[in-house]
Amino acid sequence: MNKTIDDLANRWLKRRPDGLSLLESRVLQSTIERTTITRDTNKAVAFHQTFGDRLADMIARIGGSWSFIVGFIVFLVLWTSGNVWLLTRDAFDPYPFIFLNLVLSMIAALQAPVIMMAQNRQTERDRIDAAHDYEVNLKAEIEIMALHEKLDELRHSQILGMRDEIVRLAETVKRIDERLSQQSAP
Repeated sequence: MNKTIDDLANRWLKRRPDGLSLLESRVLQSTIERTTITRDTNKAVAFHQTFGDRLADMIARIGGSWSFIVGFIVFLVLWTSGNVWLLTRDAFDPYPFIFLNLVLSMIAALQAPVIMMAQNRQTERDRIDAAHDYEVNLKAEIEIMALHEKLDELRHSQILGMRDEIVRLAETVKRIDERLSQQSAP
């Protein structure tokens, strides 16, 4: 059975072929060719990442972890206790810890945009995943509709076959009945 994208678009999507998106056309083409459309979107995204993208993701992954938070709390406690108790006379950064505030501000000023870049890339990955999920779901729906169509055709042909068999059996019963009535009427 030769199917075209036009036929499938009209039959299953109830749309004209010129109203299909590129994604929908690709799904219908893969249905005709009986090929899969699944792919690993993580590999595609990783292939196009630059060094800066990977670095920003790594910084965001580290900066958003509990080990970083706990480690930074330990650093802050050591800094303040070292400058208050241990170095009372020659404190490197005496109370109110102006140099520490400067360091923390610089870290925050650099870390915030890097984390935002990582979030933007994650949003883009989510969009790619959502488009791929839609593509796979559409293909699954089309394949299910095709299976229903095949089952309906099979059931219809079986019903026609059973009807023909009933007609044939009815004729056979009628002939047998006629023979029996001829034999019983001498």
